[in-house]
Amino acid sequence: MSRIALFPGSFDPFTTGHLDIVRRGLGLFDEVIVALGTNSAKQRYLPAEQMQTLIAGLFADEPRVSVQLYQGLTAEFARATGARYLLRGLRNSPDFEYEKPIAYGNQHVFPELETVFLLTSPTLGAVSSTIIRDLHRFGADVSAFVPFALPPRAG
Repeated sequence: MSRIALFPGSFDPFTTGHLDIVRRGLGLFDEVIVALGTNSAKQRYLPAEQMQTLIAGLFADEPRVSVQLYQGLTAEFARATGARYLLRGLRNSPDFEYEKPIAYGNQHVFPELETVFLLTSPTLGAVSSTIIRDLHRFGADVSAFVPFALPPRAG
């Protein structure tokens, strides 16, 4: 049986930290699905379809990575894709406290789903999509934090 991991997030935008987690996840899993979801508590800065295309381009030469859009419960999407693992990156202890109840909720919906946490590489611990959005929105250079050129300011 293939070890399929789902790496869910809004990825608005996908950062060098996210890229690092996917690459390291490939050492643990047979396949990684970057699952670009809709967070009902957030309004997107960049269109999901545009981000899907940009992320897919990063992994064009890696057949074990796919990028899929989804809506609804992450655990249900994991079940539908055959993923038995959720891959998550942790920058700090507040990230863990945020992720822990989500992992419990996902296991309630899909008991066979295991969440695997990878600590962020030390050089990438300060990278945050929220900060990158704010910098980009006001015209700052964010090329050190994203693995591709972002489109012009989105508003």
